[in-house]
Order: sequence, then structure tokens, then C-alpha cells
Amino acid sequence: MEKELQIATFAGGCFWCMVKPFDQWEGIHGVVSGYSGGHVENPTYADVKSGESGHYEVVQITYDPKIFSYEQLLEIFWQQIDPTDAGGQFQDRGDSYRAAIFYHNEEQKIQAEKSKAALAASGKFKKPIVTEIIPAKTFYRAEDYHQDFYKKNKAEYLEDRQKSGRDEFINQYWD
Repeated sequence: MEKELQIATFAGGCFWCMVKPFDQWEGIHGVVSGYSGGHVENPTYADVKSGESGHYEVVQITYDPKIFSYEQLLEIFWQQIDPTDAGGQFQDRGDSYRAAIFYHNEEQKIQAEKSKAALAASGKFKKPIVTEIIPAKTFYRAEDYHQDFYKKNKAEYLEDRQKSGRDEFINQYWD
């Protein structure tokens, strides 16, 4: 029996910067910006940004595991974040910008933990890997203007990304 499409959910700081790296591969059926991990139902961007809702900014990826594996998604994820930073990502600070892997089943949990351990053992980073691996909670789709932001608002996206320090970090650690 063939597997159907699956879901992966990652928090990596500002969700605007987390869509494009996943959006460009065969086997990826969608990347949606949203919120997860908090305690407020149907949060708005303002709720999440305030830090009061407990949510992370996340991307939820629908993928075909026959074409693009969860391990490949994890590899891309790690290469978009600073896994040693527990206080946010790059210029974006606060709980809503923390990095995390939200697993949807036991297999994803095991694979995420294995990939985190491999990254820690690699010696690539001097500080400990602090990215959380936590059970998936309710996903709330972000407002429409956040969806595909890098396509709809190219200049603002590029300016924000350039100011963030993300690309310099990626180039330094992942070449």
C-alpha cells in the first residue's frame, strides 16, 4: 500500500524566510505559513507577535514521501536556522521566533531526534543544539498576506532577509 501525502511542521524564525527553501522541490505539494504550539485559539499575527499566545511562527509542508523524504526535509530545515539559539532566530527575537520541529507521528519524532543528534555530533557548532523537538499541536493558517510572501513582496522579502543575518549565517556554516 502506497503512503499518501504527509505533513511536516517546522519553526525557524520568521516564516517568510522558511517558505522558499522548501517550496522549490518536486514532491512538495504546498508550504503554508501559520502558527502552532500556543494556547490561544485562532491567533492573529498580532497575538503571536505579542508573545502572549505561546505560538511559534511555523511553516506546514505537505509532501509526498515517495518523492521527497522527511529526512530530506530535516536536512533543509537544519540548514535554514541557528540551532544553537534558544531566544529566536537572527534579528527576530522572542518566543514566537524560536526554532522547533513539530512531529506528527512517532516515525517523525525518531527521525528528528536522530538528525539532531547527528548534527550535535558533527562538531559543526561549538555551542549545544537547543532546537526543540515537540509534538505537533493545532496548526492555524496565517493571514493571506503572509502566504507566499517571498513571491508576492519580493523587494520587502529580500530587504528583510538581507537585514536578518540569516544568509551570512547559512553561508558561514553550510557553504
